Amino acid sequence: MAMSGCAARGGRRAGSERGLRGPAGPGRSALLALALCLVVRTVSGDGKTLVLLDNPNIRDTHSIFFRSLADRGFDLTFKTADDPSLSLIKYGQFLYDHLIIFSPTVEDFGGNINVETITAFIDGGGNVLVAASSDIGDPLRELGSECGIEFDEEKTGVIDHHNYDVSDPGEHTLIVADPENLLKAPTIVGKPTEKPILFKGVGMVADPDNPLVLDILTGSSTSYSYFPDRPITQYPHAVGKNTLLIAGLQARNNARVVFSGSLHFFSDAFFNSAVQKAVPGSKRFSQTGNQDLAEALSRWVFKEAGVLRVGAVTHHPVGESTPPAAYTITDLVEYSIVIEMLSEGRWVPFDGDDIQLEFVRIDPFVRTYLKKNGGKYSVQFKLPDVYGVFQFKVDYNRLGYTHLYSSTQVSVRPLQHTQYERFIPSAFPYYASVFSMMAGLFVFSFVFLHMKEKEKSD
Repeated sequence: MAMSGCAARGGRRAGSERGLRGPAGPGRSALLALALCLVVRTVSGDGKTLVLLDNPNIRDTHSIFFRSLADRGFDLTFKTADDPSLSLIKYGQFLYDHLIIFSPTVEDFGGNINVETITAFIDGGGNVLVAASSDIGDPLRELGSECGIEFDEEKTGVIDHHNYDVSDPGEHTLIVADPENLLKAPTIVGKPTEKPILFKGVGMVADPDNPLVLDILTGSSTSYSYFPDRPITQYPHAVGKNTLLIAGLQARNNARVVFSGSLHFFSDAFFNSAVQKAVPGSKRFSQTGNQDLAEALSRWVFKEAGVLRVGAVTHHPVGESTPPAAYTITDLVEYSIVIEMLSEGRWVPFDGDDIQLEFVRIDPFVRTYLKKNGGKYSVQFKLPDVYGVFQFKVDYNRLGYTHLYSSTQVSVRPLQHTQYERFIPSAFPYYASVFSMMAGLFVFSFVFLHMKEKEKSD
C-alpha cells in the first residue's frame, strides 16, 4: 500500500508538463510565460504554503519556526485543520506548493481536504511536513501508512530510562537524542553539531519493504515506545534503534515528506531550552539542537536544498565540435554534461566526484566516471566494436538529492567498405604464405626451364 501511494505515483505533474509541449498556438506563449514565472518563484523559495493547526495558539508557541520560513520568503497561510473552507485543489490545479500539518489531534480535516487529497498532492509533486504527538488522530496515522510510516497507538510515547532530560517529570518521555543518531546526510540534517535533540512524542517504525523511507532521527538502543502510565504486558511497538523519532520520504517524482513524532520538537520552548541528560557527570548545553535541525529539515523538505538539474549536454568525436549523424564503431568520443544545484535561491555548479556515465544499448557496454572540468563533467572513451542504437545515460541517485536523469540517444554504424584496413597485422602469416608461394613458383619455373634447355643441348 505504501509503495502504491506516496512512494510510487507521479503522473499528475508529468501530465501537466506534457500539456506544455502541445501544438503551437496563441496561448502557448502565455503558458510558457506562466511556467517561467512558476520556475522563478520556486527557485526564489517563496512557494505558497498552507499551514494546518490544531488551534491558533500553535502559531504563537511555534513562532520562531514560522518566522524562519517567512524570512526565507515563504508565503504562509494559517488555518485550523477543521476549517470548512479548506481546499488544496481547485479546477484541477494545486493552490499551494507546500503543506505543513501541525494538527496531530485532528479527526477529520475540514473542507475538501482528506488523506486521499493529501496523497494526490504528494503525487503531484507537493511537499509535506507533518508533526504528530501522543494524541495522534486517525488521519495522520493513515497518511503515514500511505507513505511507509506506522505510528504507535494513541496515548503512547517514546520512553528512554537512560537518556532523558533532568527536567523530565518522572515518565522519562522527555528524550535527549544524541546527534550520533541522526542520518549521515548533511543535505538533510545540516552540519554536524554537538547539541543534543530534545524530543517528546509518539514513536514510529518504517515499512521494511519501502526503500524510499529515510530514518532521519532514531532513538537510542535503550528507547522503546509504549504507554507511559501502564506496566509493560506485551512487546512494544518499537524498540531500540528501530524507534523512529523523525522520518522522511522522497517519492519517485522527487516530492518530499517529513514526519516528526513530536509537535513540541518545533516549539519555541524546545528551541530555547537548556538540555542535560539525567546522568551524573553529563554535560549541560545552554540550548538544544532543535532549531538547527528543524531549519535544515525545512530547507530539505521544501526543496531549498538537495535539488539538482541537468544543464547543457554535448557529445562529439574527439577533435570535432558537433555530433555526427551517426557514430562509427571504435570512434573516440567526448561526452560532457552540466549539472547544477540550487543553493540560496541560485543555481550553482554541483560539486560531485561520483557521477557515472553509461553507454547503453540494452545493457551497459561502457561505464565510466565523469571528471569535473570547470562547471561541467566530461569524459573521453572509445566506442565498443558493436553497432546499434545506444544511449548516453547519466542516472544519479544519491541520499538527500533529487533524482537526476539524462538520456541522449545516438546511432552507431559499422565501418564502411572504404574504412577497413588494407593490411591486417593478424593476417601477416597469410601474406607471407602467398608471397612465398609466388617466390617458389618463380624458382621452380626457372629451374624447370633451365633443365629443359640443358637436356636439348646434350
